[in-house]
Amino acid sequence: MEKKRRSWACTFVLQVSLLIAFYLALNLGQPQMSIFQNRNGTSSSRRPLDVYFLSVRGGYRPLKQQNLLLKQMEKVASFYRARFVVNISELGEDDPLKQNASRLFPPQKVPWYSTKVSNDGKVGCFLEHVNITSGKMLTVVGLDTGSFQDSMLMGSTSDFKNRQLNWLAQSLEATTDNWIIVSGFHPVVICDKEQLEAKQINGPLHNIFMKHGVDVYMSSQGCTSRIVQDGVAHIGIADPTDSEPLVNLNGRLAIQKEMINDGFLLHRVSSLEITTYFVSSAGEIVNEAVITQHGKEVV
Repeated sequence: MEKKRRSWACTFVLQVSLLIAFYLALNLGQPQMSIFQNRNGTSSSRRPLDVYFLSVRGGYRPLKQQNLLLKQMEKVASFYRARFVVNISELGEDDPLKQNASRLFPPQKVPWYSTKVSNDGKVGCFLEHVNITSGKMLTVVGLDTGSFQDSMLMGSTSDFKNRQLNWLAQSLEATTDNWIIVSGFHPVVICDKEQLEAKQINGPLHNIFMKHGVDVYMSSQGCTSRIVQDGVAHIGIADPTDSEPLVNLNGRLAIQKEMINDGFLLHRVSSLEITTYFVSSAGEIVNEAVITQHGKEVV
């Protein structure tokens, strides 16, 4: 009996030691840097000629978690002088995160643009043109993806879906802006969670993206946080209430949701590239991506 107890105790100690070693290796192997610091440890500074904006996954959060997230977003928005916030949401103007953000983000100072999922017959959620520098422009479009999701699952078409597609195509046809970012709640590319390869693609939307030179599509997470499909960068924001792991392009980095808690994206747009930082609610950079024109990722 004594030998069995000793054997069990040794096994327990060994397992705990392995878990601690794994935790240390994971954290030491993936050092996280504050969004307010450069890689060399010096204080970061905004680039005055670039445009900054935030994006976040909307929806319900416990009050403490929500306040922590919003306060960190406000600090980052103030530090980098973010021009606006894109809220990836099913609920549009009724989204609880957006409603509670009004005290920290006065609409006249930092407007919030929200996506939605509905069949109310109103095409599009928002369409904004932002001046970057020296005549360079950014177009930001918000879609109501409810009808696209239904047709993607059932293979059907609807008048509302067709009007949405026509509105998007005409809006993009009319723009001559250098950068085009489209956002919607549902992902356009859904991949195999094990192989991290595109398994299902919303053909009509994807064809419009390619035809009109869309650089980035932002949505809820399809199964990867970032993937490039036919020159279009698809950036997915994970559901903070979901237990699925956050996985980077081609599986280069896998981080459990619990490790980053909740977070948002900071986007820096210059005339040559878009840099996206995945920021935790603690203000740490979990990951970053650099995208050149028409979704060609370089980092």
